[in-house]
Amino acid sequence: MRRRLLLSTLAVAVVAILLLGIPLAYATHKLIYEEARQSLERETSSILGGVAFSMESGQPITSQKISQEYPGRYIVIRLANDQVVTAGARPVRGTELLTSTGTAGGVRVQVSRPAAQVQDEALRLMLMIGSLAALGVAVTVGLAMVQARKLTLPLIDLAETADRLGTGNARPRRRRYGIPEVDRVAEVLDRSAVRIADLLAASREFASDASHQLRTPLTALSMRLEEMIEAADYPDVVREEGAAAVAQAERLVAVVEQLLARSRHDRTGAAVEAPIDDVLAQQVEEWRPIFRRDGRAVRLTGERGLVGVTSPESLSQIIATLLDNSLVHGAGPVTITTKLGAGSVVVEVGDEGAGIPPELEARIFERSVSCGKGTGLGLYLARSLAAVDGGRLELIQARPAVFGVFLRQAADARLASERVVMGPA
Repeated sequence: MRRRLLLSTLAVAVVAILLLGIPLAYATHKLIYEEARQSLERETSSILGGVAFSMESGQPITSQKISQEYPGRYIVIRLANDQVVTAGARPVRGTELLTSTGTAGGVRVQVSRPAAQVQDEALRLMLMIGSLAALGVAVTVGLAMVQARKLTLPLIDLAETADRLGTGNARPRRRRYGIPEVDRVAEVLDRSAVRIADLLAASREFASDASHQLRTPLTALSMRLEEMIEAADYPDVVREEGAAAVAQAERLVAVVEQLLARSRHDRTGAAVEAPIDDVLAQQVEEWRPIFRRDGRAVRLTGERGLVGVTSPESLSQIIATLLDNSLVHGAGPVTITTKLGAGSVVVEVGDEGAGIPPELEARIFERSVSCGKGTGLGLYLARSLAAVDGGRLELIQARPAVFGVFLRQAADARLASERVVMGPA
């Protein structure tokens, strides 16, 4: 795209310069020769007047004086008595000349100059016009490169954002580029990130709830069918077990209808037992230079070796969102603290800024709610990602702001994953 912009802009500039430059060059060339001709005519008239004055006053007509007054000219004066007076250097035979002739009172004056002088002057002006045209093309190319870069870099950035969305990294980037059309696309991508996260969460929720809530009635129905097979020779038992199986099937229908009506977030996602130290260290290493440029620091404190149930990619996005939020809205050093809570692994992120305004405390995780010029999507999406893995994101302290990520402990996750088979209802 950048190449097409450059070529199209260059083509427009060249066409415009040619449309203006060619007529200008032609007019300038013609004007130079016209000016040279008029200059010779004026010189001829002046010499005729001078000769007439000298003859009336009885002064001699000398070629030396005329040559000094009209340098670079070859002048031939033929008087009434056929006397010929020449002034200036005689041109070499075959030299192209520009000539003007005038006659008055029997005196004939011819003034000549080499045409090469006029051609040189015309060439200098043509070169000047050509240089200005080349300069115009160069300036146009430079401006086109700047404009192409301004247009293409945002598009490349938007393409990378769309690619990130396709890989499941749905954290909005909040970048705006000062181009209304491109900013509109960026806003749509930010909203799409939230919608994609919601859709993924909804699909994961349905699969999770189906696997948990259908397990018990399916187990009971399976047991009823097995008892019916074993009691095939006893019609009363088969009839009784069949009625129970029908009840279990009706229960399955009710559970399916309930699942289809729900739209909460997934509580399992792709969560695994993961050491959180590696994720936090990677985020600190990534964000520390950015904070350092603003004269701020990022510190990592607390207990080491903690293991929580989470998706490392999701936890990275959550911590990145909190650090980005602190960079934009906070102040002072940022402290990341890890500790064990009541049944949870807690990661706290806080700074020393002004914190959350009182009127936004209760709504800080809502969509499109922001303390500044942000999109209001970051914290909303971060909380959704935490919920996807069975954790949660909370505002622990409003002023200065401290956010806490609560992850399930590994022991609790292993206990929840154990298969529990319930008997028939």
